[in-house]
Amino acid sequence: MNLTNTPTDTMPDIQQAEHVLHEVFGFEEFRSLQKDIIQNVLQKQDTLAIMPTGGGKSLCYQIPALIFDGLTIVVSPLISLMKDQVDQLTAYGISASYLNSSLSPQVYQSTLDEIRRNKLDLLYLAPETLLKPNVLNLLSGLNVECVAIDEAHCISEWGHDFRPEYRQLSQVTDRFDHAVTLGLTATATPRVQKDIANTLGLADANTFVASFNRKNLYLDVVTKSNPLQQTINFLRRHEGDSGIIYCFSRKQVDQLTQDLNANGFNALPYHAGLGEGERTQNQNAFIRDEVDIIVATIAFGMGIDKPDVRFVVHHDMPKNIESYYQQIGRAGRDGLQSDCLFLFSYGDAGKIRYFIDQKTGDEQRVAEEHLQKLMDYVEAHQCRRIKLLGYFGEHFNEQNCGMCDFCTGDTPEREDITVPVQKFLSTMVRTEQRFGYNHILNVLLGSRRKAVLKFNHDKLSTHGIGKDLSRPEWKQIYRELMKQDIIVREFEHKSLKLTPKAMEILKGNQEVFGVIEEPVQKGRSTSSSKSDIESLDFNRELFGLLKEKRMELAQKQGVPPYIIFADTSLIEMAYYYPQAKESFLKIHGVGRAKAKKYGEDFLGVIKEFCENNDLNERSKSDTKKQTKSVQKTLSKDSRPFEVGQMFQGGKLIGEIASEIEVKEGTVVGYLSKFLKAGHSIPADHILEASGLSKEKWDGVFKAFEEHGHELLRPVFDALNEEIPYDELRIVQLYLMVKDGDQE
Repeated sequence: MNLTNTPTDTMPDIQQAEHVLHEVFGFEEFRSLQKDIIQNVLQKQDTLAIMPTGGGKSLCYQIPALIFDGLTIVVSPLISLMKDQVDQLTAYGISASYLNSSLSPQVYQSTLDEIRRNKLDLLYLAPETLLKPNVLNLLSGLNVECVAIDEAHCISEWGHDFRPEYRQLSQVTDRFDHAVTLGLTATATPRVQKDIANTLGLADANTFVASFNRKNLYLDVVTKSNPLQQTINFLRRHEGDSGIIYCFSRKQVDQLTQDLNANGFNALPYHAGLGEGERTQNQNAFIRDEVDIIVATIAFGMGIDKPDVRFVVHHDMPKNIESYYQQIGRAGRDGLQSDCLFLFSYGDAGKIRYFIDQKTGDEQRVAEEHLQKLMDYVEAHQCRRIKLLGYFGEHFNEQNCGMCDFCTGDTPEREDITVPVQKFLSTMVRTEQRFGYNHILNVLLGSRRKAVLKFNHDKLSTHGIGKDLSRPEWKQIYRELMKQDIIVREFEHKSLKLTPKAMEILKGNQEVFGVIEEPVQKGRSTSSSKSDIESLDFNRELFGLLKEKRMELAQKQGVPPYIIFADTSLIEMAYYYPQAKESFLKIHGVGRAKAKKYGEDFLGVIKEFCENNDLNERSKSDTKKQTKSVQKTLSKDSRPFEVGQMFQGGKLIGEIASEIEVKEGTVVGYLSKFLKAGHSIPADHILEASGLSKEKWDGVFKAFEEHGHELLRPVFDALNEEIPYDELRIVQLYLMVKDGDQE
């Protein structure tokens, strides 16, 4: 279908696709793998696309749908998402509709008539609707050119959201044998990918796997101590932002919603216990920016395509790492920075284990495996992205992601806690492993409470030997013991038990390192890895006026504000000040249909603001050239620049770390960025930060000589994973300086 004034039928496929991308959707270039996937679909090659949430999966079938002569069927399990996508496509001037149970009989019938008359480019269907004999018979008489199956992980029993009806879709793809099949999902491990391909008959399909790394998401795992206050402190840093808070139960959702509203926040609940009408009303209020925060169980979010969700909080622990990844994926779909906070406690893990114990056979084994992978992520003492991306079969080799609590130095340093651990374990042995944490603590602190006296535990040799530490410090010791699998807690009786690892510690054969001070949640500084749009120093006042105009138009049309324009479009408008139709068309996300429909309204706001403030339009093409030429410079206010200056001035890495209260590894990362920005630093004193012996240095230097110093993973593997990454980064920095490697 030709939606523009330029003929496309004489262009090669991929040129047509680029033309549609620019003219219809208003985007300048394809994202990672979009171009390859679209080209494959246009050539009628069956395709499996694994792309992260927010990675642009929808365009992979929407653009081919506008180039194909026939119909594209999109299978989606989510009624709310169907309506949302159809609304967005309609705003772009595209002919699209959906069939599902939410439609009135009259609208359902009129949509069937549109289908019969070949009036649609895209038709969205739930799998149950598509499998109905009357719908299948109707579609079989049409020219169906593409069957796109969204959320394809629902096909696999190994996936986190298995839907039995999805496994019947192979019947449909067989029926439309001249149509290309495109399977799409955001969360698929290698095992799930294989299962999808086999079940859909895509064994010979081309598979495209994009990186699962959502660079704009800040990942933070914090020990849950006072969850309400921790949540409130976090939300105060996100005043006015849209966000989702996930809770374990309906009761917790209702209580937290009530508490947040009592503290001045604007929140609504969402869970299966509410009536369907109330759920829909609350979801729509969130989507339309009438409420900032949704507090929800996992029932919420799969049908949400809101691009400007700025944070996701896990108030309670999710069931597995795929659910966690999918839920945090609802933040920052517009590519702008967003925060993901995970409040973790072993009590939450115990609740999940209790429900796993009610399962049997393979179902129980799979659930246990999923939970353990999530625990590995939570308990890791390294960059969060290593474990998270590793779960999906992706190696993360960057020395510092700059967007997680470990890489920004927000996690406390570990220290030797062997002696207090031995005191705790010894008290467990002397009380015959029959008691919980509070009783053990009372014995250690020398308490004469009734329960201690009743069992004569005031007579034990360990009674009172823990007075050198405070209750909060002992709480941290206990958390470390649980985290490191040194002790376990029975769910039913809450008594603590020793593991084999504990016996080795008691014998003095093993040391224990951990955090003894309770971690304090810090406000993070802005990452230096901003998107191009986000790095623009846009006019905040104009941005606010444009948001008001967007809300006004959205309310008139009864659609979410982002259907009209995303924040990214408004940011560019508030930076470039376009005042003519031609320059308005160059703004990100403004296609010809939207320019025609909304141009007058938004240009009016911009022109009036510029006249009142004596501002002139900026040329987008000129600014882009300037941006590219200086993109590797560092702001003099940035932390890497500050650290580089300190090191040039003679301060050692350890001294700098103490002064700015971060880890030494974080300082090394800042110096690396300073170096890559074209500045120089002296090689002297870099290696003084290393704790390696001379013999180990020789081995490390040899490994770097063999594998180069661009990537650390090959060096780490060559050294049998025995040398920590922090040590390797020190040597890498030294070699970069010696080689004059400043990119």
